[in-house]
Amino acid sequence: MAQISATEQKGMQQIDLTTLNIQQLYQLKQQLDQELNLFQESLASLKMAQGKYQNSGEALEKITPQSEGQEILVPLTGSMYVPGKLHDTNNVIIDIGTRYYVEKDVEGAKDYFQRKVKFVTEQMEKIQWLGLEKSKIRDAVVEIAEMKVAQQQQQQS
Repeated sequence: MAQISATEQKGMQQIDLTTLNIQQLYQLKQQLDQELNLFQESLASLKMAQGKYQNSGEALEKITPQSEGQEILVPLTGSMYVPGKLHDTNNVIIDIGTRYYVEKDVEGAKDYFQRKVKFVTEQMEKIQWLGLEKSKIRDAVVEIAEMKVAQQQQQQS
């Protein structure tokens, strides 16, 4: 898929939208719509990941030396929990993705989740900026297509 951008970038050529015919403009609009949908899906996925990292960080706040020996529910899956007792309040095992787990001290785990939240937030901001840029281009394409259709109708009258 060709990349479309409002800003000039190395290795990309600029196209005057007014030189395109109506069918080409509608194809371009369709491509932009697909890209915008992909951005929305990506943002939704990132938002879920951000929430999971934030929840994990917040859960770590509840682990204190005083909570040792207390009964807890241990998540086996997203919807299945088993009862357990908190044995070591200094170390936790965290999921770092693709079924890899690491043992960290509580402060190290909090730092890990804070860094992940920050990274995901930065990625979301980049995608939002790109989405805004694509949306502006889409609006310009629609405007020019409408103008060409109006011109065509005027010529036929």
